[in-house]
Amino acid sequence: MNAILTFLKNFADSDKKPIRSAKIARQKFIEKLPDVVPRATETYDGATIIPRPDHNVSRQQVGEHALKVLYRLRKEGFDAYLVGGCVRDLLLGREPKDFDVVTNAEPEQIADIFSNCRLIGKRFRLAHVIYGREFVEVATFRKAISDDKKDAPRITKEGRIVQDNIYGSINEDVWRRDFTINALYYNIRDFSIVDFVGGMDDHKAGLIRLIGDASERFREDPVRMLRAVRFAVKLAFKLHHDCEQAIPLNAHLLASIPAARLHDEIPKLFLSGYGVQTFEMLRQYGLFGMLFPAVEKSLSHEAAHFPKMMVINALKNADDRVAEGKTIQSYFLFAALLFEPMQQRADEKIKKGELESIAYYEAAGEVLTQQVRRLAIPRHFTLAIREVWSLQPKFSSRVGMKPYRLLTHPRFRAAYDFLMLRAQTGSASTELAEWWTAYQAASESEQRKMTQPQPVAAKPKKKRTYRKKAKPLVIYSES
Repeated sequence: MNAILTFLKNFADSDKKPIRSAKIARQKFIEKLPDVVPRATETYDGATIIPRPDHNVSRQQVGEHALKVLYRLRKEGFDAYLVGGCVRDLLLGREPKDFDVVTNAEPEQIADIFSNCRLIGKRFRLAHVIYGREFVEVATFRKAISDDKKDAPRITKEGRIVQDNIYGSINEDVWRRDFTINALYYNIRDFSIVDFVGGMDDHKAGLIRLIGDASERFREDPVRMLRAVRFAVKLAFKLHHDCEQAIPLNAHLLASIPAARLHDEIPKLFLSGYGVQTFEMLRQYGLFGMLFPAVEKSLSHEAAHFPKMMVINALKNADDRVAEGKTIQSYFLFAALLFEPMQQRADEKIKKGELESIAYYEAAGEVLTQQVRRLAIPRHFTLAIREVWSLQPKFSSRVGMKPYRLLTHPRFRAAYDFLMLRAQTGSASTELAEWWTAYQAASESEQRKMTQPQPVAAKPKKKRTYRKKAKPLVIYSES
């Protein structure tokens, strides 16, 4: 087929210039074809259409690859829209992290259109159109799951949707969205925005509102509670009162979410530059304890606010690094969050008579094992956490070659940062942290001086006092 297309292209071109790539020939041949019979179904039931002059979203702000996908789908006769967080962020004047496309073409049809397409997902069947290291995610319009027996396996007893590949139209797809501000469709045909659920009004009012009954939507997907908190903090929006009341009542449903999926939410919650506010809001609605039960238990037994300050300082440092454009290691955050539960458990073992080294080793294993059941922390993360914790006692050795060997350890920098974090909260000596800061910056000769054993001051000799010898007693007789 490609050879035929190449021949037709060469024959049609006036300059008879040979085309080396059959794929390029096919593309140019298709571009010359008349528009195909449209398969678009743009009928909006009860929607508000915001024309281009009445909003600030411009296609010049849309990514190059996303535009290619939109126009290609449109050329093939399908509906094509931008939807979700990208439209929301463009309305706020922010640069979207990515662009999500929605269409009435089914995943297999999308794969037929794009040779650089890969189909993924089981619960949500999606298409990724790949451009080098980037990709554009394309989803098909979905409709609500009915109460028919044939749909029963798609929903758990708690109401959570485990399979959502029933396709529909845009009028049905909007009710499968979570929040009103994420249900705005940008139409590439006339550059208008289609609003079915009052998302533009909530956008202007700065309100996070669920589409439909809040409790029912949270039962369908409990992760929406975490998303609600994240959006409220990130966008500085308020939660609608229905959403506020439903979150504490349904927080326990997070226990049914797979640990791997919850782990994927942690960087979005705590490593996006709003970690402190997110932490406070998660605790307010009872969600933090569902993610970190051991940490929540330790926070309920605060001693002079020490455990809470450890967590807040760790999150504050992460926020500062994000603001400065620096990278953050997820394992370091886990090490900071779980350190206090590990410390408390180790202290209990030491009181029972266990050796300190064994107590800390066993406590670390127990805390991490418990946490992995709730969040699927990768094994290389847990190994790194153990290393950071195990290096903390070694900072107390400041004589001989031990400081130099610790300085050359591959995990030294993370362990040193953790020591500084402990010093901020009183868990470690400030003098010890300052010594290690100076030791790193010192020259080799200065380092040798700093690690020399301190001479023990000689005690002044005590002046000895001698007792005088007593004279012998002489007794004279009468003779």
